[in-house]
Amino acid sequence: MQPDTFIHQGHVLAYEVHGDGPQVVVLVHGLLLDAGINRALARAIARAGHRVVLLDLLGHGRSDRPRRASAHRVGLYAEQAVALLDHLGLERAVLGGVSLGAAVALTAAVTDPDRVQGLLLEMPVLEHAAPFAAMLFVPVLLGMHYGGPVARLGTRLMGRLPRTRIDAIDSFMDAASMHPREITAVLHGLLMGALGPTEEARAAITAPTLVIGHSGDPLHPLDDAARLARQMPAATMLTARSLAELRVRPERLTDEIIRFLDTTWATGRVQEAGTA
Repeated sequence: MQPDTFIHQGHVLAYEVHGDGPQVVVLVHGLLLDAGINRALARAIARAGHRVVLLDLLGHGRSDRPRRASAHRVGLYAEQAVALLDHLGLERAVLGGVSLGAAVALTAAVTDPDRVQGLLLEMPVLEHAAPFAAMLFVPVLLGMHYGGPVARLGTRLMGRLPRTRIDAIDSFMDAASMHPREITAVLHGLLMGALGPTEEARAAITAPTLVIGHSGDPLHPLDDAARLARQMPAATMLTARSLAELRVRPERLTDEIIRFLDTTWATGRVQEAGTA
């Protein structure tokens, strides 16, 4: 792993690189999480010959954490993903992520389609999930905003707990250790803005896409993932056996992801050569 940073619009954004080579995958974490949630997957993809870059969005992980809601919008996060490509000198990459990261990748595919080789979208949060997302995160937002010293005491205590050295679990623990004002800014900004592109915009995305969904999760309903796969002309649906399969027993899904990446880059080379 090679951690690094770059400057975008006056803010420090952190990222880490796994592997090497011209076939690059950029993965983005979920809400309030960081690169750790995707680190095990990045190592597996890197072993298959791809270069994987994990980005910490503004307000998350090792990146700067401005405490104003206006800094946190899915559209601004998509700009940061494209800015990372510019920083690395990359013309194109496969963009992807989990939950919020999937929304960021989708938005970048709409705003900058020429930079997107393909999309890897895990647990997308779309229209069916909106009511449950509001029911889940609005109380957290209110608790962080009005909780004062009690909220800060809780996050400090979480920050003092020993980490497990399991990247995905530690990512959740680090999220719960953030300053309440940082959590408030991120949640307020995202809940006040669009959570992704419109249905019409999604239907116009032609990049090869792998959508990963699962059942039994009201925040990431399988209906949203399946609907998205039907809407996008070059999308394939992959159903996980559970919410945790890619983090706990990842072999089956990882093999499918690597196969998708290999095919996506091979197809791109064929198109550039003008061959059928």
